[in-house]
Amino acid sequence: MQLGLVGLGTMGANLARNAARNGAEVVVFNRTIEKTKEFMKAHSAEGTFVAADSIGEFIQKLQPPRTIVLMVKAGQAVDDMLVEIVPLLEKGDTLIDAGNSHYKDTVRRELSLRDHRLHFIGMGVSGGEEGALNGPSMMPGGDKAAYEAIAPLLTKMAASDGEKGTCVTHIGPGGAGHFVKMVHNGIEYGIMQLLAESYHLLKDLGKLSNKELAETFAEWNKDPNLQSFLIEITAKIFEKKDDETGKDLIDLILDKAGQKGTGKWTTDAAMSYGVAIPIITAAVDARIISSGKDFRVQRSSEMQPALLEGVLEKSQLIASVKTALTLSILSAYAEGFLLMSVAGKEEEWNLNIPEIARIWRGGCIIRSGLLPKYQKMFTGDAAVQKELRSMFEGDNQKTWRRVVSMAVGRGIPVPSMSAALSSFDGYRTARLPQNLIQAQRDFFGAHTFERTDKPGTFHAQW
Repeated sequence: MQLGLVGLGTMGANLARNAARNGAEVVVFNRTIEKTKEFMKAHSAEGTFVAADSIGEFIQKLQPPRTIVLMVKAGQAVDDMLVEIVPLLEKGDTLIDAGNSHYKDTVRRELSLRDHRLHFIGMGVSGGEEGALNGPSMMPGGDKAAYEAIAPLLTKMAASDGEKGTCVTHIGPGGAGHFVKMVHNGIEYGIMQLLAESYHLLKDLGKLSNKELAETFAEWNKDPNLQSFLIEITAKIFEKKDDETGKDLIDLILDKAGQKGTGKWTTDAAMSYGVAIPIITAAVDARIISSGKDFRVQRSSEMQPALLEGVLEKSQLIASVKTALTLSILSAYAEGFLLMSVAGKEEEWNLNIPEIARIWRGGCIIRSGLLPKYQKMFTGDAAVQKELRSMFEGDNQKTWRRVVSMAVGRGIPVPSMSAALSSFDGYRTARLPQNLIQAQRDFFGAHTFERTDKPGTFHAQW
């Protein structure tokens, strides 16, 4: 089949190469003609590629009904491209936005293109540049009939799920695909922050060298409950030497984390759907705090911490942090799945949560050994449900509390790990102190309250 692709940045170029390797004739276009020439020079022998120097030529070289993938920067750039390309298309053509677009923008664009009798798919793609080339996890949403037409190619392009399937499925109508990709990125934020906090504890309290950190994370990656792409690459990061100085590269990287907005979008969406995702929100906050490097350096000399005594012996610290990390990562996944469940019902997307867990098992950034368990749990596997629940009991829970307490006492910020424990306690507490908040709201604003001893809504004369 033919596939058109607009945007030959790293992700776009690699998706084009992936499609060609899997039998598609790929017509490529980039606004910067030189980039198209460079792509053809480097990769034309890898498959069947056709280059176009203008958007008009690009459309002409595609046979209707056309399928066109847009790999341009999310936001206004997508709208600008649609303004340019839509008048050149014909009834029945399909546009696939495979960038990190906001799901509400995808809803708006699909409705608009429907008026032009065009199909629109908003497709989240995870796996970075390597995944785009060798097999990503893909989350297409929107027009199902249009998806089914392109599904044979996408199925070949996607990563393996480890059980004879591939990591692509139709997520749901409208903006469902981009919503699920956004939540994926939110979970990614949470796990990355939890790994950073674990690193901070081991380095500052345990005094682990980078060699020891590499060995520790590599060992943790052998545990079925921690095995994951993110832990795998974390171990490798601690081994990397700087090409210029020969020093450990990790120690030369400035401690200011960037972000492209998907984490914030996840917290915004959670607020709008009334879902608490404190781990992910804390991770977004932590990146924001990290960006204030000058202020932090100034405060570090002005505000000396008053620390409590007590640090675990190195081997005990490593084992304890591993337990706290495991329970916190489990909680981060749970936040994302809860958000998808609530939003899916409210938007009437009919999200298949076990299927989403399945397509995250390969290709994507948050792929891990836990996802098969979540997949089974959401299909009603009582044994797996019991196994996951039991991990939060007894000594594991005590260790989790001990690690968070130790971090607080020693002045090590663990915002996501402590948020994970706090939300766990919130959800297991039968009576919370929010009765006081309701009393306060009724006192100053006559907002009323419910009672424990009888039904109805009440207001007191305070």
